[in-house]
Amino acid sequence: MSSMENVVVCEVVLGGEWRRRVRIGGVCAPPPFHIYPKYRLNPPAVAMDVFDPPRLPRPVKMFYGDVVLDVAEWAKVCVKKYGADLVALHLIGTHPQLGGKSPGEAAKTVEEVLQAVDAPLIIGGSGDKSRDPEVLAAAAEVADGEGCLLNSASLEMNYELVVEAAKKHGHAVVSWVPLSLPLQRKLNRELLRLGLSIDRIVMDPTTAPLGYGLHYSLDIVERIRREAFNGDAVLRAPILSGSSNAWGAREARLDKPEWGPLELRGPLWEAVNALAMFMAGADVLLMMHPKAIGLFRRTVKQLMSSGKTEVDASDISGVG
Repeated sequence: MSSMENVVVCEVVLGGEWRRRVRIGGVCAPPPFHIYPKYRLNPPAVAMDVFDPPRLPRPVKMFYGDVVLDVAEWAKVCVKKYGADLVALHLIGTHPQLGGKSPGEAAKTVEEVLQAVDAPLIIGGSGDKSRDPEVLAAAAEVADGEGCLLNSASLEMNYELVVEAAKKHGHAVVSWVPLSLPLQRKLNRELLRLGLSIDRIVMDPTTAPLGYGLHYSLDIVERIRREAFNGDAVLRAPILSGSSNAWGAREARLDKPEWGPLELRGPLWEAVNALAMFMAGADVLLMMHPKAIGLFRRTVKQLMSSGKTEVDASDISGVG
């Protein structure tokens, strides 16, 4: 284990006095050496996606069953049964086209999930740039002192409100940009200017899934890491990958028997996305299907312990 003196990618601590702490980042060497324990303080963290209301690919919905109808119970299953390090709560019901829940209603949902699990939360909105800042500010207040990660601040929204809420209530912030190193640097500088320290920032430069441009994401993440190790202090934050974006690819979710069984193909697609992003430098992976998470974790364990890359694809049949 390396000492903190050698860390380039700084460590972000989520959770708090009344919640289990999860440490992400803390990396001492650039890819590909970052996968080995001697060059990192923490293993990659897995955050399991929970949506309110549930909007899931059919293979994922079939796996979970009716538990997805209760967001707090769903989160509890992710943590207790599947060992999620974090819960990524997506408050998509606040979008005008998906119910238009108020920030206050969204905050109540956050409170319910906080009471159901001891894992830190990554709290996301609906993607509506006009509503998300108010939703995240309300969520930050109800989760005061719980050390959550607000997802996210972007240049197209009122990121000042998100940063102010994070600072006031003790949270970190996701710095999200659409596949651009210059924009990532610009947004990070803005967040730092507003008084958010680098160890309270987690970057999300966007994960375009396999089949829809994964190579672009790998290139951006690797370049960000290279710049950080070349001395760019504003890019020293850990990196988040929305690896469950893999389900947006038709190959992961369409029922095409000639492509292989869907219950195997979808989780494999997600696991490949997560593994590729980890190898490029991602520190926390947002994932959805427990079988994909099980394969990801087993493969990472092999990589970190012995450097072996041989994994039996049939291993996908097991979970955890």
